[in-house]
Amino acid sequence: MDRTIVIGLYVLIAFTALAHGAVEAWSVAIFEILVIVLLLLWALKVLREKRLELKVPAVALPLAAFILIGLLQSVAIVDNNGNRWSLSLNVEATRAATGLIFFLFLAFLLAANFLTGRERLKTLARFVVIYGLALAILTIVQRLTWEGSFYWVRPTRTFPFGPFVNRNHFAGYMELLIPIPIALIVARVGRFEERLFYGFAAAVMAIAAIFSLSRGGMISLFTQMMFILAMSSPMGRMEGASSLNIRLRQIGAITAIVVAIVAGIFRMGADPVINRITESADESFYMSRGWIWRDTWALIRAHPFLGVGIGAYPTAYPIYSQYNGSAGMVAQSHNDYLQVLADSGIVGGALALWFVITIFRAIGRGSRLSDPLAAGLALGCGAAIFGILVHSLFEFNLQLPSHALLFLFLSAVVSQLNYCSLRSRFSQA
Repeated sequence: MDRTIVIGLYVLIAFTALAHGAVEAWSVAIFEILVIVLLLLWALKVLREKRLELKVPAVALPLAAFILIGLLQSVAIVDNNGNRWSLSLNVEATRAATGLIFFLFLAFLLAANFLTGRERLKTLARFVVIYGLALAILTIVQRLTWEGSFYWVRPTRTFPFGPFVNRNHFAGYMELLIPIPIALIVARVGRFEERLFYGFAAAVMAIAAIFSLSRGGMISLFTQMMFILAMSSPMGRMEGASSLNIRLRQIGAITAIVVAIVAGIFRMGADPVINRITESADESFYMSRGWIWRDTWALIRAHPFLGVGIGAYPTAYPIYSQYNGSAGMVAQSHNDYLQVLADSGIVGGALALWFVITIFRAIGRGSRLSDPLAAGLALGCGAAIFGILVHSLFEFNLQLPSHALLFLFLSAVVSQLNYCSLRSRFSQA
């Protein structure tokens, strides 16, 4: 039963990504049905074993509180004259968005309770590496054989980037996968042949992400490398070897991967990447996202405490927009931090800050664990979380169910690493 649930969690990850981010009604419905099935399997397991062991990580608390905000915003009161009053400017949209967040929260709890233990963590690490490599290869092959359809089956008017329509969303998704094999190499997890495969997988994933030509993705990938380099220094002291030798090996491993990425870019043709980077010099702030951010600030100032309602941003934005172009078509703020403030106000912003502080404390604890696998996963998941949070300054990756799900799964793994390590040492003793 446990193995079936774990496999089901991997299916959730793959399905939401391959279903173009799970942003359409049919894919959201299938995702929610799959979560319900996994919960039923968990309930059957509890009934069969007559024992419930429920682990609720500290990072679950701000997530649960955020759902409560959505429920509060979803309440609508109708007076005697038929006038409707609610905190949300679009109650139906808020209810739908809150429901989706609730199912993501349930999936997070499933991950926190079943993606635990050393063997499962080892399997998870291998799954992430192989899955990320397969997704990158699929994207590259689809790019080279493009003929107007997703997966050569579903027609589309736009050029896809792997399973995603938006280049930034593909880059954002790969950011959640690339750091994990790099961190496993730095932590010296597995045999030399395994680490060589990890390096190959990381290089292919990074090349695919860079060739999406997402500038936010390129910036985030660079910050992830710096994060791994900065956070990996305690590992040398725990191995008992010379700190200088360990540090040089870590720097050498990261440098080798960077060289492989650069070589791959030049092998496939560096001109598109160089041209995309230099475009930013000719693109003014207000030609890109500045006008959306300016109008979003006006929206936030008008609803400072609890926002306009989770999911109600597309309804509220035109009211406060000063732009006469396509303002009515703006569905996101292109900045996840502004989006949280717009949707849920200062209260939601405080909950987001609580979540970030809690998860980075867990990352810090995990990176100091003596088990190389646990420390490597803490480092890799931490870099993935850090990178997507950097990219969130320019994009709305975390508003896609696929990205939010993988982000929460990595958060669940990090939050439980210390518990798993302590339990492993206790069982060995």
